Amino acid sequence: MSLSDEERSIVVGLEVEKAYVAYNETIWLMEKNSWSGAAGRLYYALFHIVSALLIHDRHPVNSHKGSHILFGNYYIRTGKLPKEYGTLYSQMESIREEGEYNCTYKVTQEELEQKLAPSKAMLDTIAAMVQEECK
Repeated sequence: MSLSDEERSIVVGLEVEKAYVAYNETIWLMEKNSWSGAAGRLYYALFHIVSALLIHDRHPVNSHKGSHILFGNYYIRTGKLPKEYGTLYSQMESIREEGEYNCTYKVTQEELEQKLAPSKAMLDTIAAMVQEECK
């Protein structure tokens, strides 16, 4: 699917908005001690902000795995974004999957709290990148 510049800008804005909604839901779930649910929302915050970046730069977002590959190839390996963001994105996907699908795995408060500030930094960095260029 090909988007016009105006459509692309709208979709990017919607993805950024969805990322921040998911981040805020993470905070709310953490306040309720729902660590697995919060981990899922935090992963989706990162997924939507990465999707915004990929769409902004005209890369197709067809799957979660595809978004990881494209993010790594175009932004992490090239040094446009810090390696830590690629690691964080992968770790959050693993935590989300384990928390949702593995009945013996429990997401812990400590584990999630360690990911919160770096995730917010990643959100803010990428949001600034796509919003600055849209102005």
